[in-house]
Amino acid sequence: MTAEKLHRLGIHSVGQLAELEAATAERLLGKATGAHLHALARLRDPRPVDTTRRRGSIGSQRALGNHPRKAEELDLFLTQIVDRLARRLRERDRVCRTVVLRLRYGDYAKATRSRTFRFATDRTALLLEVARGLLAAAQPEIEQRGITLIGVSLSQLGRADSVPPELPIDWEDGSRLDGVLDAVRDRFGTASVARAAQLGRDPGWSTPLLPEHE
Repeated sequence: MTAEKLHRLGIHSVGQLAELEAATAERLLGKATGAHLHALARLRDPRPVDTTRRRGSIGSQRALGNHPRKAEELDLFLTQIVDRLARRLRERDRVCRTVVLRLRYGDYAKATRSRTFRFATDRTALLLEVARGLLAAAQPEIEQRGITLIGVSLSQLGRADSVPPELPIDWEDGSRLDGVLDAVRDRFGTASVARAAQLGRDPGWSTPLLPEHE
């Protein structure tokens, strides 16, 4: 490794590397690596700044406390989270390729499970289907250890107009439904329409959206 090579040469700090001549760094570390690290050590970075880069993921989570949770409760929380994240994607004309389920067990150990689509999507039904599959796979562990937090992240985000056209199979109705529900919620509020499973249930605390990150 480069760090081990530098240490063997008695170089343990950025300042020591910066004191070398560029030609010496290239001879010791190889032309490309030596030139790059030497330039960085002298506060020079020739790489162009990409001002068009967009956020790579978005997520939301909900703390559940320490008491036992039934599978039906977890599915409800998961549905609320995915509904909100999918709507956020569409509001920003974004799509995602990877769904990540984030769990914190009763012993406070953390775990993640993920699945990646072949093509990016913003369809609520598809995102929820994958998230439910990940949760089902984790259910035996949850029953044994308990659960104190559930969250979902959507990653590998891209622009909606970058997705290749889909074959006209079945997805059109789902896409139209997502659009109608988004429009209703925009006009009358997020609580104006809900899934049947949520009727008569306490919505609980608002699920916080985690900051987007690269």
